[in-house]
Amino acid sequence: MSTHQPPMPQAAAAAPEWQAAPGASYPGYTSPIPVVRTHLGNAIASEWTKIKSVRSTMWTLGVFVLLVIGIGLAAGALVSSNSSSSDLEGQNPLGLGFFGLLLGSMCLITLGVMTTASEYGTGMIRTTMVACPSRGRVLAAKAIVFFVVAFVVTLASASFVAMTQVSMLGSTGAKDPSGEEWLKATVGVSLYLALLGLLSLVIGSIIRHSAGAITIMIGAVLAPLVIALFMFSDSLSDLREKLVEYSIPNELSVFYSNSLSQSGPSGWDPLWIMLGVTAVAFGAAFALLQKRDV
Repeated sequence: MSTHQPPMPQAAAAAPEWQAAPGASYPGYTSPIPVVRTHLGNAIASEWTKIKSVRSTMWTLGVFVLLVIGIGLAAGALVSSNSSSSDLEGQNPLGLGFFGLLLGSMCLITLGVMTTASEYGTGMIRTTMVACPSRGRVLAAKAIVFFVVAFVVTLASASFVAMTQVSMLGSTGAKDPSGEEWLKATVGVSLYLALLGLLSLVIGSIIRHSAGAITIMIGAVLAPLVIALFMFSDSLSDLREKLVEYSIPNELSVFYSNSLSQSGPSGWDPLWIMLGVTAVAFGAAFALLQKRDV
């Protein structure tokens, strides 16, 4: 009987370099794509690309700048042309920037909400979470990018309006603002509005619905003061006073030393209040983001 064995199949010769054939051993496959550990900087770069490439950012920030500068300059021109030196004697000319910033805050609220909630509406959030599975890192990157953009744009607009108003009203008897008044009317108010926009971003992450989150934030800005105006009963006087004191328009006016009430927040208090509220909301958004599917 023949003991001749059939020839072995040429599996080893036919197998590609990266695949070990039966009975053979080859070095492990090494991907030509470098494997790099990602970090917060990568997420920030991604979010910066997003926020600068969508049209809503340019539109909302453009309208914001138009409102702040346009209303600020119009208020300064109107007051300087219709007031005598005695009318403005001792008055702080920086206070005229309040009106434009109050209306412009609606733009920052809208942009803050859209930064997070719009991704849930389009489904883009799934791609974002696949690219960066660390959800806390995604939320932190969105918050950092938005806060820096909102602060820089607000600071530039508020500073331009402040310098222009002081120049316009300098010959009308208005006082020369002190260094602290300059700081509060530029850096202070910019930090406050950037935090307000950041709070809107966090609410958008919690609600996950653009229209709903924007409505909530606009209500938070306007409702307390409007409700207080219709509290005529003496039994509600304490509540009315608190609503006025801690309303966002009143806190914003504190930065211009023009508080709507005789008590309540003063100095830099509004900034610390907004910082605390935003921190609590951010913690809640982070906890919900970890529990939800997306």
